[in-house]
Amino acid sequence: MTDNSKVRWLNAVRWDDKGLVPVIAQEQATGDVLMFAWMNREALEKTAALGRAVYFSRSRGKLWFKGEESGHVQTVHEIRLDCDNDVVLLKVTQTGHTPGIACHTGRHSCFFSVLKDGAWHSVEPVLKDPKIIYK
Repeated sequence: MTDNSKVRWLNAVRWDDKGLVPVIAQEQATGDVLMFAWMNREALEKTAALGRAVYFSRSRGKLWFKGEESGHVQTVHEIRLDCDNDVVLLKVTQTGHTPGIACHTGRHSCFFSVLKDGAWHSVEPVLKDPKIIYK
């Protein structure tokens, strides 16, 4: 890939005023939505180059290689951009535990709460205690 083509595809993304774009990670095999995160330009470029999800942690103010602490890495198979060019979708395989753990709570997906009868209910089990994951 030439430098111009690298710049061109990154320039197509509509970054917000902080230089970020929202990202959805979807499990390739099942279609499960695993998590939502943010990327800056460097994170998206590294994700494409490495074939591994790299996000931007707003709370830490730095790049976050998914799985760098937990070992729960996301292998990226495809990167898609929505019709408005302002949301990225990653098709991933979640590795490091079977079934894959994407959430820092030790669950498969970060979307484990369902609104029912006016209250939020957890509908996915904790697969691994976060105290063990993040020593």
